[in-house]
Amino acid sequence: MSISSAATGGMLLCRAEPLAVRPPAHLLRVHLLLAPAGAWSVLVPEDKPWRDGPETVAEVLSGWGSALAIGTDRAVLSLWWEGGRTGFALAGGFRRTVSYAWDAAGSPAGEPDAMRALSARLGLDPVLDLEELERLTRAGGDPAADGEARLLALVALLARTGLALPPGLAPGESADRLRGAARLAPGAVTLEWSGWRDAVRAELDAVERGPLGPWVRGPRARLLGAAHMAAGAPLLVWASHRRSPGWATAGAVLLAHGAASLAYDRARARHPDRA
Repeated sequence: MSISSAATGGMLLCRAEPLAVRPPAHLLRVHLLLAPAGAWSVLVPEDKPWRDGPETVAEVLSGWGSALAIGTDRAVLSLWWEGGRTGFALAGGFRRTVSYAWDAAGSPAGEPDAMRALSARLGLDPVLDLEELERLTRAGGDPAADGEARLLALVALLARTGLALPPGLAPGESADRLRGAARLAPGAVTLEWSGWRDAVRAELDAVERGPLGPWVRGPRARLLGAAHMAAGAPLLVWASHRRSPGWATAGAVLLAHGAASLAYDRARARHPDRA
């Protein structure tokens, strides 16, 4: 696999089953393809929001990943590549997002503790796996270890956490090729925006019937909804001042998710037979 200097794209890896990922992903209000990826789920954008907006592909995917991580309370890893450069951002609930990147030659640029955070949050071996991760942060020494090789090595290492990407879904492919492969992935579904009422009602109803039901209705749901609103409001204000559409989307998703959770819980309490 070769990451062309002209290829631009990315994907989101969420360490949760698709059923848990669908509700917060739907509320992003963008077209996405969602498919199982072993013990993970993978999301591929249907469009290219970074092409005409002010944000890079890394910034767009990082904003989405932060919203998904809070909505699912699971780790979300956004992978991106653009102009020969590659990188990732790891979001985990209300934890601080950490990121790392490499240029086309493989020279690293990122937070010093990014790999340690990645290893700890994903439950990797604190000695052997961490040693392999830290090797990806060392510049020079191996002329074949360019940005492409380092990102692919990271994905290969994640197989130890249960990640199994569907055929054709690999870092470095163009956005169009990724979209085509995602559509053919077993169990893939398209998430399309159909309005707040239909989207929220359908997704919450589906989740309530599953193992995550206590987080949709009841004391846990009310606590989580209030927390989402408390986090979303200041984030939306901050993003508006910074003129950051990606983080504004994350703030709006948190507010919408929190408000919808509280409203849904009240509606179910008043009318248990209908929502």
